Amino acid sequence: MPHRITSARKLMQGNEACVHGALYAGCRFFGGYPITPSTEIAEGMARLLPKCGGHFIQMEDEIASMASIIGASLTGTKSMTATSGPGFSLMQENIGYAYITEVPVVVVNVQRGGPSTGLPTKIAQADTMQARYGTHGDYQAITVAPASVRECFEQTVKAFNFAERFRTPVTMLTDEVLGHMREMITIPESGELEVVDREKPDVPHEWYHHFEITPTLVSPMASMGDGYRYHVTGLVHDQDGFPTANPNEIKAKMDKLRNKIVRFADEVTQLDVEMVDDAGIVVFAYGTTARAARQAVHMAREKRIRAGLIRPITIWPFPDDQLRELLAHVRRVLVVELNQGQLIHEIERVAPKTCKVAGLTRYDGEVLNPVEIFKRILEVK
Repeated sequence: MPHRITSARKLMQGNEACVHGALYAGCRFFGGYPITPSTEIAEGMARLLPKCGGHFIQMEDEIASMASIIGASLTGTKSMTATSGPGFSLMQENIGYAYITEVPVVVVNVQRGGPSTGLPTKIAQADTMQARYGTHGDYQAITVAPASVRECFEQTVKAFNFAERFRTPVTMLTDEVLGHMREMITIPESGELEVVDREKPDVPHEWYHHFEITPTLVSPMASMGDGYRYHVTGLVHDQDGFPTANPNEIKAKMDKLRNKIVRFADEVTQLDVEMVDDAGIVVFAYGTTARAARQAVHMAREKRIRAGLIRPITIWPFPDDQLRELLAHVRRVLVVELNQGQLIHEIERVAPKTCKVAGLTRYDGEVLNPVEIFKRILEVK
């Protein structure tokens, strides 16, 4: 049943846009546990999924929520959950399970201040590194980060597309301000945005290998109940899903998990670049912070300071090659974050030696405003 809303143009919150984006992408199962500031996503899914032929379930906690969407996805249903802070921490083990079992799911993390219970109603961007390194073991993450209500819709669709394309869990990082911000957006018509579905097997049942190592490194995925035989386990496994202790099979599996994302990283990389060609100083920021950074860059330009903005929409995989090229002629980079300094270390890693890196952080639950960023530009330019 297609997703429909009463009006193509609508005033909505970022969290509401996530709901509509998920339904547009074909999500038909949501398993979650309400937590501030993401609760509107669960509420919206509970209200709208049944109208689209989907199912909503409130689980007892975030551990079970993550498990439920993995199970639903294995049946062939596009599935997602939404959470924040402590809930995202609880999901990490099962995110790793989805990764090793190659199950496509989407997790929306509406960030708030932490650690622990922290600041439930306040903004932060302190889960940035957790989205990359939260689960144990070697792990390649795909993480997107919108900066507007419209992008909350579009990047939710992208998150599902990436999950289905690569058979992997995908995280979308928003934050308390973006989740509760209201803006006018136009809901695209059906077919206007690309919607990707997982590849299904087209071979006889006896030829099927659920984790086959293919040229693209992404195996066709049979749904449970389709008649194809395979096993699902969090243990390292062979191409049929059965546990293995064979070093060659172990290495092949781990290489597949890594390379299916690393080799095709260009397919997921999204960078918003403004006025960088002639810039002497570039501001690097994502999400809500990038909105203030954009205004600060325009303020600098009005003062004849050659400033530019780089906004990563895809944070992980980190756009190493693209940034090295963009920063080749830049003298200064100012990394602006709502945490104690996380992505600054990634910029320091990729920036050429001729480019000096500085930071501006805030982690008291309040946003950075354009004037604060502009003053820091004046200090480091």
